[in-house]
Amino acid sequence: MKKILIAFLFLSALVIVARAQMQTKPNVIIIFIDDMGYGDLTCYGNTQIKTKNIDALAKQGTKFTQFYVNSPVCSPSRVAMLTGQYPARHQFYTYLAERKKNVENKMPDYLPATVPTLAKMLHANGYATAHIGKWHLGGGRDVDDAPLPTEYGFDKSFTSFEGLGDRTLHLDDDLNKQSAELGRGKIIEAPQHKQTELYVDSILAFVKRTNNKPYFINFWPNDVHDFYHPAEGTEKKFALVTNNVEQQKFLATLQEMDNQIGRLMNELKKMDKLKNTIIIFTSDNGPTDWPRYYKNGGEPPCSAGDLHGRKWSLYEGGIRVPFITVWPGKIPAGKVNKETIMSVVDLVPTLAGLTKTKSLAGYKSDGADESSILLGISKKTSKDIYWYYNNKPLPGKKENISPTLAMRSGKWKLLMEPDGTNKQLYNIDADHRESKNLIDDEQKITAQLTTKLQSWYLKTVQK
Repeated sequence: MKKILIAFLFLSALVIVARAQMQTKPNVIIIFIDDMGYGDLTCYGNTQIKTKNIDALAKQGTKFTQFYVNSPVCSPSRVAMLTGQYPARHQFYTYLAERKKNVENKMPDYLPATVPTLAKMLHANGYATAHIGKWHLGGGRDVDDAPLPTEYGFDKSFTSFEGLGDRTLHLDDDLNKQSAELGRGKIIEAPQHKQTELYVDSILAFVKRTNNKPYFINFWPNDVHDFYHPAEGTEKKFALVTNNVEQQKFLATLQEMDNQIGRLMNELKKMDKLKNTIIIFTSDNGPTDWPRYYKNGGEPPCSAGDLHGRKWSLYEGGIRVPFITVWPGKIPAGKVNKETIMSVVDLVPTLAGLTKTKSLAGYKSDGADESSILLGISKKTSKDIYWYYNNKPLPGKKENISPTLAMRSGKWKLLMEPDGTNKQLYNIDADHRESKNLIDDEQKITAQLTTKLQSWYLKTVQK
């Protein structure tokens, strides 16, 4: 009897220790906004709106001013976020569309479920994992055989028309109707302005079921991707700050998204599920640049701040995005990091480092573990960043059309075509608007970067 009691106490102690270890692992939330420009938030200079809840995250953590996504368009950018690898390694060059167009773009119809993902790594480390929000990595349009998001390491998924599995649809456009016909999941019909509210409801329900497990949430709202459908009449509030009707609708949509992010944070705080939580806030590419907005002298909604270019461009406005990091007591609060140059592919190794999570066997990221930067210990990085975009579609404004290749190396940024034509060199530290091409003045650095960029292209894109 005594031996049984000792064994019971020993096992009980092991369970207590295991639970304690579970509880000390930080939770992780990645908020990945769709089509948000560098200048759309109040904390990044927007004077037309008060994004008080997102701004609160910046006050609680560190705001970065030189953070990049790895593509100026959604699907490839999301590949980089999910895998920590350049999207070209997976033959993602633009957004996923119908099968015929995917063939034309030399792309697969979906990202294979066999790819390494942060979700798989964290799941193996004892995390409860969920993907809530836009997917756009397969499923939708006429693609009905894509893997479900839960096949990429997530316990739960709840998405929209560009993904399969459980999803919310507003059945007033062709793409949503097409998604409904594909089936393969529970469908909740709701107006578009209710979408993020449903996402937040889904996150909160999931977190309540995690018990003592740490959680990882991919929260990818897609409200501020045009077309904009705010609650009726809410756009009128912004008539005093802009005459652009589309901008009014965008601001009203952004306001509601900000409100829902605030609700999420408040509810998690009430549940005592926020204090040991790493929060990453960023966007998948620059603001919209559809040609229709320029008709009759018009301008598109959303803002890239004072940066050159927008979505579908490798100029700064297409790839430099807001980036805010929060971890109470660990990441410095109320700080602005203007020195560090980072990109989305750094996030998988960095979050693996912060959570003490092992990489998958054979996995190699194109990024680096920048834990010390997020923790405020250091600021400088030395890793070059590379881009390839096939220019499909093109931006709506001719001056926003960039070469298809680019790289950032320290203060220098080189853009060019794969054959070496249309070279443009900028000193981003001195000229973040990319207004002065230094190709003739800096021939040595141009030659060095050209060799690097062409080598990367041949190894990664043309492999």
